[in-house]
Amino acid sequence: MEPNHILPVSFYNRPVLEVAPDLLGKKLVRLVNKKRISGWICETEAYDGDQDLACHARSGKTQRNAVMFGPPGRAYVYFTYGMHWCLNAVTGPEGYAAAVLLRAVFPIEGKSLIAELREGIAEKNWTNGPAKLTRSFAVNKDQNGANLTHSEDFLWIENGLRFPNNMIHTGPRIGIQNTPLPWRTIPWRFWITEDQLTERLQYKPG
Repeated sequence: MEPNHILPVSFYNRPVLEVAPDLLGKKLVRLVNKKRISGWICETEAYDGDQDLACHARSGKTQRNAVMFGPPGRAYVYFTYGMHWCLNAVTGPEGYAAAVLLRAVFPIEGKSLIAELREGIAEKNWTNGPAKLTRSFAVNKDQNGANLTHSEDFLWIENGLRFPNNMIHTGPRIGIQNTPLPWRTIPWRFWITEDQLTERLQYKPG
């Protein structure tokens, strides 16, 4: 893998509402015991600063969310519901807490390893949710703060395709039912379908 395939800091150092849709079609990569796992990112959500009442930054900087306030291009990994890890990519300038939640990917490489990590789970359900994704890619608290712009932390995102706005589906973010309006219904979730990805890449995952 050539270093220029990894998305640079400049990709993330932009408003989260630009980065979130731009991550669709990019390749999430994880190295586990020198084995490569990867998948096409197909669903994301944007969380934008302390004014966004669905964002972890709404109450200011804490030990839990400190990575969100740090440099762009870092992994923000948090624990939720007492059982799930979720992976985010920090965006925007340092000091401004915004991040993109990676909700789902279409697996490409390392399927035998994913099968071990997701024993007893049907392949179609391996990575179609944020907690499923982290289990399949062996992501947990140890990756919190990892630098996604190089391979030294064994977790990064590579360049891929850019989907035009008219191909991207949008809707309300998921799992924020107790968040006040308008934040509960604002359409900051972005996704593409497997058929769209197949058409663009001329590639059929799995």
